[in-house]
Amino acid sequence: MIQGLGASEGIAIGKAFVLPNWEWELPEQKIGVGDLALEFDRLYEGVRRSKSEIHQMKTELTETVGPDESGIFEAHLAILEDPIFMNEIKGIIQRQYKAAEVAVKEAIDHFVTMFDLLDDEYMKERALDIKDVGNRLLKHLLGAPEIMLPSDTQPFILVVRELTPSQLIHLKPDVVLGIVTMIGSPSSHSAIMARAFGIPLVMGVETKLQDPIETGNLLVMDGGTGQLHIEPGAETVLRYSELRRKQLESREQLRTLAQVSPVTPDGVTLELAANISSTKELDMVLDSGARGVGLFRTEFLYMDRSRFPTEEEQFEVYREAAERLQGQPLIIRTLDIGGDKQLDYYEMPEEDNPFLGYRAIRFSLNFKDLFKVQLRAILRAAAFGNVKIMYPLIASVEEVREANEVLEEAKRELAAEQLPYSADVPCGIMIEVPAAVAIAELLAQEVAFFSIGTNDLVQFALAVDRMNEQISHLYEPFHPAVLRMLRSVVEAAKGQGIQVNVCGELAGDVRAMPLWLGLGIHELSLSAQAILPIKEALLRTSAQESRSLIKELFLLRTGKEIRERLERFHAESALSHGNVRPGA
Repeated sequence: MIQGLGASEGIAIGKAFVLPNWEWELPEQKIGVGDLALEFDRLYEGVRRSKSEIHQMKTELTETVGPDESGIFEAHLAILEDPIFMNEIKGIIQRQYKAAEVAVKEAIDHFVTMFDLLDDEYMKERALDIKDVGNRLLKHLLGAPEIMLPSDTQPFILVVRELTPSQLIHLKPDVVLGIVTMIGSPSSHSAIMARAFGIPLVMGVETKLQDPIETGNLLVMDGGTGQLHIEPGAETVLRYSELRRKQLESREQLRTLAQVSPVTPDGVTLELAANISSTKELDMVLDSGARGVGLFRTEFLYMDRSRFPTEEEQFEVYREAAERLQGQPLIIRTLDIGGDKQLDYYEMPEEDNPFLGYRAIRFSLNFKDLFKVQLRAILRAAAFGNVKIMYPLIASVEEVREANEVLEEAKRELAAEQLPYSADVPCGIMIEVPAAVAIAELLAQEVAFFSIGTNDLVQFALAVDRMNEQISHLYEPFHPAVLRMLRSVVEAAKGQGIQVNVCGELAGDVRAMPLWLGLGIHELSLSAQAILPIKEALLRTSAQESRSLIKELFLLRTGKEIRERLERFHAESALSHGNVRPGA
């Protein structure tokens, strides 16, 4: 068994088709001085044809999965319009008298090497975008055909060193059972698109392979756990076939819980809201029975485009979400950019540790005009629904007050301009920095609610980068320190009578259900896909038993002991409360 990175959930069983790497035969001889104009003409024609092709792909993808994922190709168009990239190519042609295709290949290699040397996952992913765009340009300059997938209709598992968005757009989910990549990150553009298509994806298996995968090899893969089996035995195939059947059957049965109230067997309600990145996800949110949106990640409105979004563009998106939720809560998190989330059109300063650097509320407070544009759009949208504002990465009372000053200025401007807006929008903060935990009782006096962001909180509390393979095993969300931080935040909030929500991956972990019930969390905010499995666990879990368990958990000394006790509790709850599905 090979352990890769699970990037898109689902089990796939089938024969491998290995996509060969891009290979180009380039001219070795230099061009003459009199050929410079011809080479520039060839370059410009190649760029024109590449742009036309990218626009066509964007149109196709928009029709398939919506405008948000198709926006990825805006970044590709921006590369072809980037003066730094194009000047590098033109400089090689003009100074070194090399053919256009040679210049393009050398420019690709230059930027990819430069980005790969950076200890920054985002820049490594952008290197893949440059390769994708550059290879498309090379294809037109050389008149080479694209590498094609099998023409027959026999389903297969695609195996590729790295998958580009341009390749992924042409895949048919009914033919491509799953995808395995040698390298790559679950936060890459390709992984985002694979999840949108619903194609299982396992990434990063290159260093784990003893022998290369060959076309025709039988593969079994699990995009949730990241596990990959090559030429498995009959027993493994049978086991995963049964798991896949149960997985599909369980998904179908869970749909019956969509309209069931999220109440424990002993009558305690724990609201379940959804995390979204675009309004396109609202259909799934509403179908899942979620109580509104607990986290609207607005950074995706800013990414994969060529400029900052205008106030009107943001207002239309927020207004649509507020109206479609019909009075259910919509918590809009202000721009959380930086770290692994960068803007193609704005160069963030180079940092040794961007996750601890210039990001989120720090960026917004440094660019208050941009921040105010977003706040104005949110305030205007709040006139159409139940909207709340949430500030990310708060570490001090000063940051909250400074952000609220910008908010008040936005209100005064809207009033002066006589634009409709809501003057009474509750403001909360993300609790994801240990400093915020330490002063939670002070912060609780400044805001209307807390939302605990477990991903960053666990990472910062334990000083563990979970994407670092050498130490990822130390990322333990059930660490005793994490539990004590959660308790501290809840107690501070209760002291001021404000609500505490939880978002992040831990909110979607069924083992954590007794933590939330035992501590007295008001709401969990999850991906739409996770809401029904979590609701099923909630319907089986006694709040009174959870409160008793919490006392026991705080006596345990290791994350392993806590995790194992929670797993036993979950299994016992399933046995004692039986099947909770309607009609079962």
